[in-house]
Amino acid sequence: MKNSLYIIILLAVALLIVSYKLVSESNEAPAPDSDLNNAIENIMTRSSIRAYTSQNISDGLMDTLLRAAMAAPTAGNKQPWRFVVIRDTTTLRYIAANFGPMKMMNTANAAVVVCGDMNDTFPGDGRDYWVQDASAATENLLLAAHASGLGAVWCGVYPMPERVAAFSELLKLPADIIPLNCVALGYPQEPGQPKDKWKPQNIHYETW
Repeated sequence: MKNSLYIIILLAVALLIVSYKLVSESNEAPAPDSDLNNAIENIMTRSSIRAYTSQNISDGLMDTLLRAAMAAPTAGNKQPWRFVVIRDTTTLRYIAANFGPMKMMNTANAAVVVCGDMNDTFPGDGRDYWVQDASAATENLLLAAHASGLGAVWCGVYPMPERVAAFSELLKLPADIIPLNCVALGYPQEPGQPKDKWKPQNIHYETW
């Protein structure tokens, strides 16, 4: 009889311990999602890099950057983005010499000119959705570059008429292809210094 009572008490204690562990585990905060943390960190630490080493960007990595760019959201799935990859040092140096804010092209290993195809956008008032689509593709390109250990900087072309005309001539673009920007790419000489752009005063809820 005593042995049976002893076994019952042991079983009751074991049940209490198991129940306590189950309750404790259910109240614990979920483990952090490392993929999410890595994605957020990549966004928050990206910065514009304007000086590069002589290390070459592989064809495989360039392909990855362009695939990332084309994964961007696009109005009506029009995908009006077009890309001109520049690796020729003569062209890169010409851009550096003739466009003041683009002097970083002197050390860039490559550049990507992101364009919009006016044949693949909306008619009428929706025409300029191509700017949003190509801008989204550019941001994807920048984030992919940063995640890959590259440095990059977005240099604006459109809507400056002189720059649009000059890049169109330089790259022999058809009349219905408009250059939006020129992204310099290369391995950074020094780590970037991200800017803290968080401003709660810029946020409004429901109405202004």
